[in-house]
Amino acid sequence: MKKLTVLFMTVVMTTALMGCGGKADSSAGEGAEAGASKYGEAVEVLNAVFGTYAEADLFSVYGGNQENPVMDAPGKFDISKTEELDYALGLPQAMAADIDDAASMVHMMNGNVFTGAAYRLKDGVDMDSFAEEAKTKILGRQWMCGQPDTLIIIKVDGSYVITAFGAADTIETFKSNALSALEGAEVIIEAPIE
Repeated sequence: MKKLTVLFMTVVMTTALMGCGGKADSSAGEGAEAGASKYGEAVEVLNAVFGTYAEADLFSVYGGNQENPVMDAPGKFDISKTEELDYALGLPQAMAADIDDAASMVHMMNGNVFTGAAYRLKDGVDMDSFAEEAKTKILGRQWMCGQPDTLIIIKVDGSYVITAFGAADTIETFKSNALSALEGAEVIIEAPIE
């Protein structure tokens, strides 16, 4: 019964977040050329970052997508759910063709406080172009239930791109944790959301 209650609450919270997340109107193959990625899946990337949070900086999170939610941790995101990629994480449906794996980490009460995602790019996808297009789409969103302050995009080992937007303090903490936890991670975009 407890598991059913948790699952029900997860579905309710995720549905509520959908109402608050507005709708959206480096180079290719680096990982393959430089060697295999240290990370087998996108969820490993976010788990590495999440594992570095100090107790005082932690907040209630869920990961994954609606059908496969994970409580209190990042979770694997089903990339076939292109509409959900768009409204929940800010990745336009057309850009789903550029990825072959994804994971998410979202603030439980309000995705505008923090929404983070890691994407493994397909071979041949230009990392910098992907990041610029994601930036344009996220900054162009219409926000409901408040507005995030900052967007950051981080590249990781030539294979992964992390996007995160939210309140300035949560983004700063996430950025610091990501740069310390992920070998070779580099912020390639940091922009205010106006």
